[in-house]
Amino acid sequence: MKKYILSIIIFISLVTNLNSEIVEKISINGNNRISEETIKVYGDIEIKKNYSEKDLNKIINNLYSTDFFEDVKVKLSNNILIIDVKEYPFINQVIITGEKKKAYEDQIKKLIKLKEKKSYIKSFLLNDEQLIKKLYSTLGYNSAQVVSKINVIDERSVDLLFEINRGEKTKIASVKFIGNNYIRSKRLSDVIASEEDKFWKFLSRNTNFSESIVSLDKRLLTNYYKSIGFYNVKVNSSVAEISQSGDAELTYSIDEGTRYTINKISTNVDKVFDKDIFFELNEIYKSYAGQYYSPFKVKKLLDEIDILIDKNDLQFVEHNVQEIIEQDSINIIFNIYEGEKNIIERINITGNNTTNESVIRGELILDEGDPLTKINLEKSIANINSRGILKNVSYKVSEGSQQNLKIIDINVEEQSTGEISAGAGIGTSGGTLVLGVKENNWLGEGKSLAFDLELDEESLAGFIRYKNPNYDFLGNSIGYSLSSEKNDKPNQGYENSVISLGINTGFEQYRDLRVSLGLGASHDDLKTDDTASASLKKQEGTFSELAANYGINYDLRDRSFMPTSGSITSFSQTLPLYADKKFIGNTFSSSHYKALNENLVGSAKIYLSTINGIGEDNVRLSKRKYLSEKKLRGFERGKVGPVDGTDHIGGNYAAALNFETSLPNLIPEDYNAEAVIFLDFANIWGVDYSETIDESSKLRSSAGLNINWLSPIGPIAFSFAQNITKASTDVTQSFSFNLGTTF
Repeated sequence: MKKYILSIIIFISLVTNLNSEIVEKISINGNNRISEETIKVYGDIEIKKNYSEKDLNKIINNLYSTDFFEDVKVKLSNNILIIDVKEYPFINQVIITGEKKKAYEDQIKKLIKLKEKKSYIKSFLLNDEQLIKKLYSTLGYNSAQVVSKINVIDERSVDLLFEINRGEKTKIASVKFIGNNYIRSKRLSDVIASEEDKFWKFLSRNTNFSESIVSLDKRLLTNYYKSIGFYNVKVNSSVAEISQSGDAELTYSIDEGTRYTINKISTNVDKVFDKDIFFELNEIYKSYAGQYYSPFKVKKLLDEIDILIDKNDLQFVEHNVQEIIEQDSINIIFNIYEGEKNIIERINITGNNTTNESVIRGELILDEGDPLTKINLEKSIANINSRGILKNVSYKVSEGSQQNLKIIDINVEEQSTGEISAGAGIGTSGGTLVLGVKENNWLGEGKSLAFDLELDEESLAGFIRYKNPNYDFLGNSIGYSLSSEKNDKPNQGYENSVISLGINTGFEQYRDLRVSLGLGASHDDLKTDDTASASLKKQEGTFSELAANYGINYDLRDRSFMPTSGSITSFSQTLPLYADKKFIGNTFSSSHYKALNENLVGSAKIYLSTINGIGEDNVRLSKRKYLSEKKLRGFERGKVGPVDGTDHIGGNYAAALNFETSLPNLIPEDYNAEAVIFLDFANIWGVDYSETIDESSKLRSSAGLNINWLSPIGPIAFSFAQNITKASTDVTQSFSFNLGTTF
């Protein structure tokens, strides 16, 4: 047997040697641009080397892979390696016509494979045309036409031309949903990014149809359904029919599946760790049992685990989640185990052409020399994403210079961060106009700069705000504000102007608990005429103040957008440091949310606010408390509470209690409207002086119906309110409406 195998090996060796030669000389023909030395390097060609037929084929493949040559022939003859090549012509320049925006032109040149000073490969041309069309499709130009042409300069070079007619943007005429048995279409419309094209949304990008926005919609729909317990939901398809007018009619097909509750939650701890560390989790788990499943709830539980890991200074800890379905419930198992003991050698950040690297590094909770855990790495990536100034963030972990050393490569994709906004409102109490400009990544430093202007028939206000959300890289923010307000109220016999400056900082003290600190300075100038009330005349003059403030915010909502459960509670206080008229202000608010069924969420909100002068000082008019229309519907804004003559002068104390819930089946979905019933209780009371003040301590209340209608002329909010209790001096309104939008 051994002799047989040996004979086969010898035979193969002889055959191979018969078809091979030792190269004594290399002859290269047909190359004009590409040097012989370059061809030898890319072809891996050497003299005095024995070349077989297989080796010759390898040379051919190597040279073709360079994209330098249209044709390659290689042969051996009398120990001479003969290489005949035909070079591709090179592209002298890429010319794009029909596109006026240089930014789009630069994107095209970056995207296509055929580039200037590179080889012209005809087979790449069709693919590049499709890439350009796809680019325009993502921008909303779904009917874009691309025609390519070649201008031959000589046998060695060509000019490549792309003639572009991007056409009109494809607008979204309608968005429909099928298969949504549990959730109303109106609510799903609020979830997705796509918006039906209406003339008042002329600045919105979400009215343009594109494949990217459809993909985003699918993810948003999936995430929303999963967040309320539909674990296996599938957005099966999206159909976009282009109408004769060129607009798109979107239809999303949804398979909702079963809605799951949480059955049992447990922790499986690796034996290298003390199980008692995680024992307190059991009580937390009990509070989740029986609730609808949600990835947000799982994330909160993982946060609780991470808190215990940090508290006990555990190193190289990893965890994962097992979810086991049993009929209509889910068992959740958290596995906690020891990960690989790797150290971070280096962190590289790429893709940030505008954003400073320090902004990105400031969001990392790990650094060079730290233990590498997947938990902290993914948290760091989540922190970067949460800034909202980058389109996409990805990472890759590779081997370092030594064993157990790792290199982290973080790649970011930037996006436009500027915003222009405009809004208008018209109601029974007057009209307003709001204009705003905001940049969320000012000078590439992750800072925001905003300008706002508010105007109505009796007042003009301007605001400038600057914020650095991470000025010390410890999660602390710092912000500055400058505002100027001018009020001219001839019917009440006064005019005043207020200029304010402010500085504040905020930081997360504990998970879900955020603290803010600030300083504010203001200058108030009040002038009256003969028609002004006695109380107003007492306050005439100029006043300056410097005050400190702090606030605490505790957010336990399941999510900030469209919450279905949980609460958010806040308290703030203002303390005088220097003031012509000293005062202390306190404000408390708390909002609670509860899902009554799949489409119905009820809310209860409480608001308490006080302002009191210190010593003999009275609270100025501009600082007094008033109730907004949102806090007490059915009454005119600022026309409730203490009265001096005919003037409502505000009070030292304000309180409001609001109950709301939607009525999902009251208005058919085809009308594109939503009905909300409400019950309001509120009052304004208390003044620093009482000689001439008509003050009623009677509780004000109202009930009614709000209808929010997305009309053909813009969003309109109608409010029908019936006063239950009121004072004789109050000014009421049973009906109000507001028209306007934010672009």
